[in-house]
Amino acid sequence: MKSTELTIGEVADRFGLATHVLRHWESVGLLAPARSAASRRRYSADDLIRIAVILQAKEIGFPLGDIRELLTAREPGQRAGLLQRRRAEVTAWIAAAQASLEMLDCALACTHDDLAACPHFQAAVTARVKHPPADPSTPPAPPAPPTGRRRSGT
Repeated sequence: MKSTELTIGEVADRFGLATHVLRHWESVGLLAPARSAASRRRYSADDLIRIAVILQAKEIGFPLGDIRELLTAREPGQRAGLLQRRRAEVTAWIAAAQASLEMLDCALACTHDDLAACPHFQAAVTARVKHPPADPSTPPAPPAPPTGRRRSGT
């Protein structure tokens, strides 16, 4: 065995993965490690790079099928389309997260003892009832900033 070849257990430990994850990635066409004479998987330096790329793509939120397409695409336009679609999804997620953060900040700054009595909260709920998003991943409109006095002690 070459010093650059690693077993499935060594690779799993290196990346903090379960061995079944590497086997699954192989079964869906993401990995193709070499085999020893005894038919054991042997991972090369190139395989390690590919695993790092797969992990990076997963952190970006790509599903395995799209990762396979990214890794096997022969046309730059094919990759660009996948990347643009994921970028739009991440942008929508960021907008939703920002709206959620604004809603939380509004609730934390609210001067009402009962959040349900807050006019800003009521307005946000009413707007959601009247105009639900066509796509559940579409963020709600952010609430108006709170006004009025603050409770004592906050």
